Amino acid sequence: MKSSIHPVSRPVVFRDIAAGTAFLTRSTVDAEQRVEWEDGNTYPVIDVETSSASHPFYTGTRQVLDTAGRIEQFRRRYGTAAVARG
Repeated sequence: MKSSIHPVSRPVVFRDIAAGTAFLTRSTVDAEQRVEWEDGNTYPVIDVETSSASHPFYTGTRQVLDTAGRIEQFRRRYGTAAVARG
């Protein structure tokens, strides 16, 4: 494996602004802003607007589509009678 072609991976804190949570993980990004983590060490911190803690898909708060209204709209547009083949 060639040396010095791979980015440096380091521990980084990602802080979710919307949910108010933080995650310590490894990443190649670096930031000037630092934060002291629960273990007493200081890590670079990246502020993000959406993470798994605040995204509607992961939290279960996504909007439910009105499927009945869509079916009725389809029937009005294309008719309700089914063509019988025989």
